[in-house]
Formats: sequence, structure tokens, C-alpha cells
Amino acid sequence: MPAKSQAQQKAAGAALAAKRGDIKKSDLKGASKSMEKSMSETELDAMASTKRMGKPEHVAKD
Repeated sequence: MPAKSQAQQKAAGAALAAKRGDIKKSDLKGASKSMEKSMSETELDAMASTKRMGKPEHVAKD
């Protein structure tokens, strides 16, 4: 599942880094913290590897 915004892509990258042990899980906040708990490493990798070009910084909630 590709990221819909730059913020979502960045949060997925932070969550993936924590899941892999590159950063401490206690350093995560907000969306990245919940993503780390609820998503698999494969899902996070797919979302974090999304290209940022052409993506909005944030997407409005529905």
C-alpha cells in the first residue's frame, strides 16, 4: 500500500527503523508509534519506499 502523503511516508520510515532496531521504539510519537505496533515490516517497507515527488505534505481526513 503506497503512502498518500509525505507525512505518512516519513512516519512509515520512522516506524520501520524502530521495528528493525535502528532507533528506539520509545523515541516514536503519534502515527509512527501506532504504525510500528499495527503493521508488519513488509507493509511498512512498502509504504516507506513510496516516492515523495508529487505527494502533498498532508492529506485531509475524511
